[in-house]
Amino acid sequence: MTEKNTGNSVLWGKGASIAFYTLGCKLNFSETSTLARRFTEAGFERVAPSQEADIYVVNTCSVTEHADKKCRQAIRKLTQRNPAALMVVTGCYAQLKPEEVAAIDGVDLVLGADQKGNLFEYVNNLRTKGKAQALPCDVRAVDSFFPAFSSGDRTRSFLKVQDGCDYRCAYCTVPLARGKSRNLPIAGIVKEAETIAASGVREVVLTGVNIGDFGKTTGETFFELLQALEKVNGIGRFRLSSIEPNLLTGDMIEWIAQSEKMTPHFHIPLQSGSNKVLQLMRRRYRREVFAARVQKIRSVMPHAFIGVDVIAGFPGETADDFHDTYSFLEQLQPAFLHIFPYSERPGTPAATMPGSVPKRERAARVKALQTLSTKLHRAFYEKNIGTETRVLWESACKGGMMQGFTDNYLKLETPYRRELIGRLLPVVVGSGQSQLCLLPAEN
Repeated sequence: MTEKNTGNSVLWGKGASIAFYTLGCKLNFSETSTLARRFTEAGFERVAPSQEADIYVVNTCSVTEHADKKCRQAIRKLTQRNPAALMVVTGCYAQLKPEEVAAIDGVDLVLGADQKGNLFEYVNNLRTKGKAQALPCDVRAVDSFFPAFSSGDRTRSFLKVQDGCDYRCAYCTVPLARGKSRNLPIAGIVKEAETIAASGVREVVLTGVNIGDFGKTTGETFFELLQALEKVNGIGRFRLSSIEPNLLTGDMIEWIAQSEKMTPHFHIPLQSGSNKVLQLMRRRYRREVFAARVQKIRSVMPHAFIGVDVIAGFPGETADDFHDTYSFLEQLQPAFLHIFPYSERPGTPAATMPGSVPKRERAARVKALQTLSTKLHRAFYEKNIGTETRVLWESACKGGMMQGFTDNYLKLETPYRRELIGRLLPVVVGSGQSQLCLLPAEN
């Protein structure tokens, strides 16, 4: 361990090693990458979490009970790798259950939502191992915004444009973990995108908790943000992460269709195809609104990728309700389903709702939806064979082949050629120069 003692605190010397382990969403990855850059700029050596390090930082997720379990397992595994290392934990699980995290053997510091952006200062002044410190915050009072974007990938960067959520869906802990909706002004986000462009990255994925709600703190709109980002030189294309159906307007869809940089790729959370269950979930739309959004997209972008989030086994979801969801999705024919079994989260209204669905039944419903997703995804791929689009080739080489994603999120492969890396090129899907990968792309 490389350190020097300066009075009451330990300041790490140049060359101290630090490893970051990230769980959860693209937003977490963008934040971890930004935190890591602060350390490397100060002379720390960043190593892989599979290596022994002087300091481990775990950025956690808490979207489900299984996510909490994975966080605990990761902390224990890293502690076993080097019991003498300092262990710092942040992220949603750390904010929601700080004392539970602090009680895990080997943890030294637990940082809540408002402290994450100051992780470097906390770690740089951290004493040697001892009793864990838990520093949660009152998330209701959080109004700061921690700007972040990922780096290190030659082709793609995740840019954080928004944080927090003012929605109160019955099953969700995100407002409890990240606080209210907030953002930088458009000018600040554009500046971040320009920094990414200067690094040579060609694709930017816009990420956040509820990106369509952008502008709550600045009096701006998400549509205005998209229009401003379109003008950033050097970025070949922008891709949206998840956006709520009620915030995806017809005008926005039409504009994306004619945009030179916004991709025909939509990830829209449905959660249930039953209006009864949507009401129980406290979602802000009915299934008819969702269907109208999909139809609008298809009318102007026939080959658009549409991914859909679904929760199976929510309290009160009967067999008939699940059948409604299955049939609704079968008729809509999205390109991919991202499926979650309902997970009880303490502190949420759904955790005490009647009509609990047995876990075995939840698993059976998940399996049925997974089978449907495989069918839908294959049909989407086959529908696109012979179409013309663009692909951004990536650097990984496996079996003499390289891979890339099209504008509408098809994963393609072609014989490896180094000069193609990072280039956004026209392609005919399924031609001799670019074959569809056998494994489905996960959105």
